[in-house]
Amino acid sequence: MILYVRYYYTKKSFALQQKLFVRTEELLRERQKTENLLSRVLPREKAKELIDQGKVDAQKFQMVTVLFADIQGFTKITDEINADSLIDQLDRLFFEFDSIVEKYGIEKIKTIGDAYMCAGGIPHPNRTNPFEVVAAAVEMMGCMQKLNQQLNNGKEIWELRIGIDTGPVIAGIVGRNKLTYDIWGTTVNIASRMESASEPGKINISENTYLVVRDLFECKFRGKIPIKNKGDVNMYFVEGFLPKFSESSRYIPNNDFRVELQLVRLADLEEFVLEKLEKGLPKNLYYHNLKHTVDVYTQVELIGRAENIPNEDLLLVRTAALFHDMGHLIDYATHEEMSVKMAHEILPRYGYTPEQIARVAEIIMATKLPPKPKNILEEIICDADLDYLGRTDFIPVSNALYKELHEHGMVGSLHDWNLIQIDFIQKHQYFTQTARRLRNVNKDVQLKNLKRWMNELENDTSL
Repeated sequence: MILYVRYYYTKKSFALQQKLFVRTEELLRERQKTENLLSRVLPREKAKELIDQGKVDAQKFQMVTVLFADIQGFTKITDEINADSLIDQLDRLFFEFDSIVEKYGIEKIKTIGDAYMCAGGIPHPNRTNPFEVVAAAVEMMGCMQKLNQQLNNGKEIWELRIGIDTGPVIAGIVGRNKLTYDIWGTTVNIASRMESASEPGKINISENTYLVVRDLFECKFRGKIPIKNKGDVNMYFVEGFLPKFSESSRYIPNNDFRVELQLVRLADLEEFVLEKLEKGLPKNLYYHNLKHTVDVYTQVELIGRAENIPNEDLLLVRTAALFHDMGHLIDYATHEEMSVKMAHEILPRYGYTPEQIARVAEIIMATKLPPKPKNILEEIICDADLDYLGRTDFIPVSNALYKELHEHGMVGSLHDWNLIQIDFIQKHQYFTQTARRLRNVNKDVQLKNLKRWMNELENDTSL
């Protein structure tokens, strides 16, 4: 009887567990459906915030670039094209726009009929959004021409009009039953006015945007427009990428443009990395601290420009300098390897290609002692990393390095350390002509000072 009771309750418990498991699976699937649905209408971060907190607070962004695009004469087109064909063509056009917007990391806000609205610099602030939005606009124009060529034998049936402005906006979620992510403010109003004042086949930008992007795009002044509470605002037509930044067509950017964009984006990466180092580095890193990273980052740019390396190489070596000691956030002994790991995790978010990341990783590993650089970029970072050997502040920097190594159990007495320093400096050589010209003389002075100080110390000891 006892065995039967045990069997009965065990069976019942198992059945309840099975029901609980099935119900849990159903709830997880429903949650996933909700997250997927929200991510289609809201930025992914805002969708997660809404699910976790049940609400999303409005945010103010200081620099956002807003784009309005409108199909010119859409009503006329509806009279000339079959309705089904019209919708198919419009869907195809907006699909192409979505692809361009996604490529540049721009947030699509909404489409209303034949109008398309997007904005760069939200929900993640950045410095590159004016360039990215204008580049997207140029590619949209190229896409429109291509579509006309394919569907209408080159006849300009679809004509696009674009307006853009850069400035502060308020962003938030509106609606109860149907949630949408939207933006408000003077910048949105000016961008809308830029679009309405534009012309078919033209990109009309405000002076706010022009002052940022004029070095990368071909722009033409086209007059002023009165705007309420702003007075007269200058307007410019964007004709396309500057010839040196475009392929055979002015609507297609070349690699030089992408590198220029990455160099602007480097300022965002710099801010991110330095903040991580400032907050996260252990307090007993007296040498491998934030100041050392800033010193190396500054010096690689100085040496790189003096050595006249190409812009993309300058980008990569500066990036490697930012990351070369970031691994100290994880581990002291293997910080170079940890730095490489962090570079692989972080750099894709800043538009680096796999090939660029691989080169950055090689440059970082070149800082591992003893230095054995294999190319000019590795030579530059090795020289920048040991720049202090030939600086006037050599003694205090050397003492900071000794204190750090001593606390980590990697060096003995100060006397032993100075002997190591003398031996290291005697064998050390700078690799680049720039570093040799800037630091060799003072490095020899520091070596003589160390030897003299050691001799005086030994004579005092013998007495």
